[in-house]
Amino acid sequence: MTLRDWDRAKGNQPLAVLTAYDYTFARLADEAGVDALLVGDSLGMVFAGHENTLSVTLEQMVYHTEAAARGRRRALLISDLPFLSYQESPAQALRSAGALLRAGAEVVKLEGGAAMVETVAFLSQRGIPVCGHIGLTPQAVHQLGGYRRQGRDAVAAARLREEARLLADAGARLLVLEAIPAELAAQITAALPIPTIGIGAGPHCDAQVLVLNDALGLFLGRSPAFAKTYVDGAGIMADALARYVAEVHGRQFPSL
Repeated sequence: MTLRDWDRAKGNQPLAVLTAYDYTFARLADEAGVDALLVGDSLGMVFAGHENTLSVTLEQMVYHTEAAARGRRRALLISDLPFLSYQESPAQALRSAGALLRAGAEVVKLEGGAAMVETVAFLSQRGIPVCGHIGLTPQAVHQLGGYRRQGRDAVAAARLREEARLLADAGARLLVLEAIPAELAAQITAALPIPTIGIGAGPHCDAQVLVLNDALGLFLGRSPAFAKTYVDGAGIMADALARYVAEVHGRQFPSL
């Protein structure tokens, strides 16, 4: 899958995206047929156990991008620019994006609307594909007052529609819409020439993304209400590990 494939799919075929943070799960998701893998800074929460994504560093994102890239065969690989690795200036964003592309990413994702338009244009003009991210932006969790749904009133909805247009005009190739009303997401998707990726934004986006740990029932914290769990992964793994411990304690493993 390339960005050209994504462009052709817009309005024709909904695409599936999952997060991935290592070789094993990236390979499993890729072989399942996902259209893109997102090495998300959500790893700070689901992989490292932090309360938010703010502690994730660029070096950590490079490491996990390298691991996921080794497991990817077909899917487009998108990697997050973490907190404070791009907000200072377009030049800082360029250096950080370069590190992720060298690690194997094909697209870099950054959060923010109007304030990021200059940075998106700067990167795009230098050949770096960018995925924007508006609505609920987890790196701004403190400014937003928590993980709250966005775009619920007319003024906020109009602002998000305008920010989406500005980011697309600046050269963004993809746009994540997180935790906004389904009707608003449908309006933005219809108005933009680029594919949208929804997470908690209803069924009308061009693609949907889930955090892998939510999809597999492996997130030991609280999953968002919009997430869907397809298997009780934590329960299955806990049972298997308990059986291993019981067999060792009972001298059943290893066998003679």
